[in-house]
Amino acid sequence: MTSPQTAARQPFYGMLLVLVLALGIVLRVYPSSSFKGVGFDEKFYEHYVTRLNKVGLMQYPAIVTEYIENQSQLTYSVLPPMRFLYIFTSHLWSVTMRTDPMTSLHRVACAFTILMLLVSYVFALRLGGKWIALGVLALMCCAPTQIHMSQHALVDGFFAFWALLCLWLLWENLQHPDRPAWLVAYGLGLACMVMTKENAFFAYVAMSAIVIANRWLAFGKVTPRLLVAMFIGPLLGVLALLALAGGPHQLIETYHQSVSKNYTLEYAIKTGDGPWHRYLGDLLLMSPVVFLLAVGELFHLRRDNRIGWYFTLFISVSYLIMCNIKYGMNMRYTNMWDMPMRYMAFCRLAALSSYFERRKNAVLVILVAVVCLVDLRQYWVFFVQHNLYELVSAYLLNAVDILK
Repeated sequence: MTSPQTAARQPFYGMLLVLVLALGIVLRVYPSSSFKGVGFDEKFYEHYVTRLNKVGLMQYPAIVTEYIENQSQLTYSVLPPMRFLYIFTSHLWSVTMRTDPMTSLHRVACAFTILMLLVSYVFALRLGGKWIALGVLALMCCAPTQIHMSQHALVDGFFAFWALLCLWLLWENLQHPDRPAWLVAYGLGLACMVMTKENAFFAYVAMSAIVIANRWLAFGKVTPRLLVAMFIGPLLGVLALLALAGGPHQLIETYHQSVSKNYTLEYAIKTGDGPWHRYLGDLLLMSPVVFLLAVGELFHLRRDNRIGWYFTLFISVSYLIMCNIKYGMNMRYTNMWDMPMRYMAFCRLAALSSYFERRKNAVLVILVAVVCLVDLRQYWVFFVQHNLYELVSAYLLNAVDILK
C-alpha cells in the first residue's frame, strides 16, 4: 500500500514538475535573444524549405543537383541539403501550419528543444528516479545553449534531440535486451539521426565505444540483435539519403563539395580552429558551475558507477573526434552533451548536500536553484546583453571582458 506521506507527496511532485517544465517552455518560446537577424546557415535552410515547398519531395534530387552545380562555382562552402530531416520537418510544418519557411524552421527548432526537455526528464527518470529527474530537468531548462538553439532556425538543437534520444534508447536496450519495441525504436532513432546532420558520425562512434566498453564496465547486456539494430538503423538512414540525393555519386559529391570548400571559407579558418582543449574553455565560459560540477563528478567515479561511466564515455569519445576536425569546431555542436553533463552535475550537488544530513533536501533544492540562476545569468550576458549568435571562442571571451 502507498503510505499517507507518499500519497501526499504525489500531487506536490506533479505540481513541481509542471512548474519546472512550464519554465523551460517559456524560456524557449519567449523571444529573448537580442540577435534578430538571419544567420548565414539560416538563409540556406530557408532556401531549401522554399524549394521543397515548390517542387515536392519527389524532386529532392533536383535540389541536390542544384546545390552541387552552385557549390562547384563557389570558393567557399555552404551547407548541403542533406541535412534532410530538419528541412523536411520544417517543410511539413510550413505546409500544415501555413507559415513561411523561416518561421517554420524556427518553430521546429524551438519545438525540438522542448522535446529534448521531455527526453532528458524521461531518461533521468529511468536512470535515477523521479527526484533526480526533476533536478536534471530544472538544470536543462536553464541551459544557455539550449535556450539559444530555441531562438534561431538552426539544426543543432534538432540534432541534439535525436542524439540524446538514441543515447537513451541504447541504455534501455542494454538494460532490457532483445525487446522488439526498444530495438525498433533505437534503429529508427539512429536512422533519423543520420538523416539530420553529418555530426551523427560523432555520436554513433561514441555509442559504439559504449557497446565495446560494456565488456569491462557492464552497462548491461549486448546481444546480436542489438548489434544488428546498430547496423541496420544507420544503414536505413544512408539509403534514404542516397535516394534523396539521386544516387551514390550525387551523395558523395555533395559531401565532397561541402567539406573541401570548407577549408577555404575565411570565417571557418578564423573561428573554427584551435587546440584540443578549446571546447573545455568554451564550456567553462558558457556554464562555469555546471562544467566544474561535472568535472568534479569525474574525480569521484567508481568502477561500479555505470551511469557516470556511460555518460563519460559518450562525451569523451565524441569529444576526441570533434576536437580534431580542422576548421570545424563550434560550441553549437556540444548541445548533445548538455543532459549528460547536467546529470553528472546534479549527482555532485546531491553528494555535496549530503554533508548537511537532516537538511540535505532543502540544501539540494537551494543549490539547484543557484546553479539555474547562474546559467540564466550566463544566457543574459551572452545572448541578451552582448547580442551573440555564433558560439566561437573570441566572441565568448569578449562577452565576459577577457578580450576587449
